[in-house]
Amino acid sequence: MKSMIKRLKQLPLARQLSRWFFSLASLLPVHKKLVMFESFSGKQYSCNPRAIYEYMREHEQGYELCWSANKQSKDFFEKANIPYVERLSFKWFIKMARAKYWVTNSRMPSWVPKPKHNVYIQTWHGTPLKRLVADMEEVHMPGTDRQSYIEGFHKEARNWDYLLSPNQYSTSIFRRAFDFKGTIIENGYPRNDNLINRNHDEGISALKRKFGLPEGKKVILYAPTWRDHEYYEPGKYKFKLQLDLELLQKELGEDYVIILRMHSFVSEMFELHGYSGFVYDFSTGIDITELYLVSDILMTDYSSVFFDYALLKRPMIFFTYDIELYRAKIRGFYFDFEKEAPGPLVMNTKQVIHAVRGTELYDYHAKDASYQAFMDRFCNLDEGKSAQRTVESIFYNTND
Repeated sequence: MKSMIKRLKQLPLARQLSRWFFSLASLLPVHKKLVMFESFSGKQYSCNPRAIYEYMREHEQGYELCWSANKQSKDFFEKANIPYVERLSFKWFIKMARAKYWVTNSRMPSWVPKPKHNVYIQTWHGTPLKRLVADMEEVHMPGTDRQSYIEGFHKEARNWDYLLSPNQYSTSIFRRAFDFKGTIIENGYPRNDNLINRNHDEGISALKRKFGLPEGKKVILYAPTWRDHEYYEPGKYKFKLQLDLELLQKELGEDYVIILRMHSFVSEMFELHGYSGFVYDFSTGIDITELYLVSDILMTDYSSVFFDYALLKRPMIFFTYDIELYRAKIRGFYFDFEKEAPGPLVMNTKQVIHAVRGTELYDYHAKDASYQAFMDRFCNLDEGKSAQRTVESIFYNTND
């Protein structure tokens, strides 16, 4: 029954009716102080929308702040006492249609028409290594082709009034790849404020207790990206864990634990029986910024997470077992990743172990000119006040 309902919702007629109802609801009186927040299509309470929300909540200026949450995540919002509406519910249609402001880090459904009164703030969610939209030579995502994907994305981008950028490098890419003609706010990423303001022993210890991580062991955070060409259906991607967890536990288990953090598009549930106390799957329900703070080493691949993690000046390892395919066929890169990655590239579990042990012998980043050049290029605007600067630029300098 659930599968049938889902298929019915995806029919063109259902989308057309939803669009019509949304347009009708947007004729209701505008709520000029209502700000609707959404992170990764309602899946999370995280990222730049969370940072903006928390700053506005702390510096109350008469705005009504409300989140869009899907069915799977709404229990979190209930327990945390965060105001929300269930995504795609009747109440959601009314609130989204009447809201003066939308703040989101991913695309809205293509059938949602932006009301004329609305100010759409697209925060996006990362500094790009892999090529985006119009810069992609091939598109392997399900249900689309290159031309349709680019046209659909550019149509969505025309609805954005503001787009956040973490640095000048990203700004130039966003302008071209998204074909964005609106206002770019280049203030660093609000979500990174906590990497500066909460990077202290007391706060990190509290987070480790919150997550049930063992005292006295170092934490490796494994946060890979998704693969465009490996999927079950649109929006649900496969991911085969290439790590030998048994070998990792044997070689590193006395000193380390591993946190798995999959991309929000990845739908895998990993079988971790036998690795209790060594491997933790925190792919849902936790803001990745908190996982950055509790980790001693980041292991990733081509995900933009490493640009943010660099602010902590901790070791990074790049598990790039499919780099040739990814670079040549799946996405491609904006710069020479092998030369400029702020850490070693490894291809298998044995090399991962060697790289992890290497972090114990020396500091990758101490007096490293190349690492400082990386920071100067990508992290120079992150000073712990990006949320404040962003909110003041958009909300507190208006006459609404």
